[in-house]
Amino acid sequence: MKRIVFLLIFALALSACSGNEAEDPDDSMNEDMNQQTEEVEREDERKEEDKPAEDEETEVEADAEAVNDPAYYIAEDASVAPLEEGTEENVVLLTIDDAPAEYTLEMAETLQRLDAGAIFFVNGHFLDTPEEEEALKQLHEMGFLIGNHTYNHPLIPDIPEEEQREEIVSLSDRVEEIIGERPKFFRAPNGMNTDYSEQVAFDEGMVLMNWTYGYDYFEPYMDADKLAEAMITGEGSEVDVDYSLLKPGANLLMHDREWTNAALERIVNGLRDNGYDIVDPTLIQTLDKAN
Repeated sequence: MKRIVFLLIFALALSACSGNEAEDPDDSMNEDMNQQTEEVEREDERKEEDKPAEDEETEVEADAEAVNDPAYYIAEDASVAPLEEGTEENVVLLTIDDAPAEYTLEMAETLQRLDAGAIFFVNGHFLDTPEEEEALKQLHEMGFLIGNHTYNHPLIPDIPEEEQREEIVSLSDRVEEIIGERPKFFRAPNGMNTDYSEQVAFDEGMVLMNWTYGYDYFEPYMDADKLAEAMITGEGSEVDVDYSLLKPGANLLMHDREWTNAALERIVNGLRDNGYDIVDPTLIQTLDKAN
C-alpha cells in the first residue's frame, strides 16, 4: 500500500514538472527587447504624425512676423500715415492722457469690449501706490500700449534742461520697473516740447506724438453728449472750430475724465459709422523698427 501511494506521489510530481518547465532566460530577454523596440517605433510614428510639416511651420512664422510689421508712421502733423501704398488710409488713432487715474481701467474695458486699440499716456504721479502700480499692470496685460507723459506733468519749456530730462527718463524707468517695458511714444504736457526734450525722447527710443484734435479739456465739452458729437464729427463750434478736423489718420486726444469715460463707447461706434477704422497702435512704426 505504501508503495502504491509513493508511486502516485512520484507520478504527480513528474506531471507538475513537465507542465511548468523553466523558461530560457535568453528567450525572455529577446521578447522584452522586441517589445521595447516596437513601443519606441510606435512612439516615433505618433510624433511624426503630430509634427507639422515644414511648410506649415514656415507659414506660421511668417504670419507671426507679419503681425509685428509696422504699417503706419507718425507724420510731422501728428497724423497716422501709411508706410506703403495700398494700406488702409481711413483710420484714426485713439490716445488717452493722464493715466492711470480714476477711470482708466473702465475706459480700457470699454475699448477691449469694442475691440478698439489705444495708447494710454501715463504720468508718474499716478504710479505712487501699489494700487496704481497694479492698474498699470492690468492696462498692459489687457494689450494696451503705454506712452510717456512725463512724471509730474510740467510745462516742459518752463523748466531747466536737467529737470526736463528727469521728467522724461524717470518716468520711463518707473514704467519699466512696473511692466518690464519702456514706453515707445512720448507726449509732452500741452504738446509743448523744447529741442532738448525732443532729443531726450529720441535718445530714449521714443517717437514724439502730439495730436490732431481733442475736445474733452475745453469746458463746453465737459459733457458726455456734447463731447461724443464733437469727437465723432471733428467739429467744435463752441471753441471756434466750425469745420471738421476728422480726416484719414486723425490722432484723437482724450483724457481720463468722467465725461470722456461716459462718451467713449459712442465715440468709437460713431467713428466707425463714419467709415473709419480704429488703428491698432502696435502697427505704428517705432524707432526700433524704423529702417
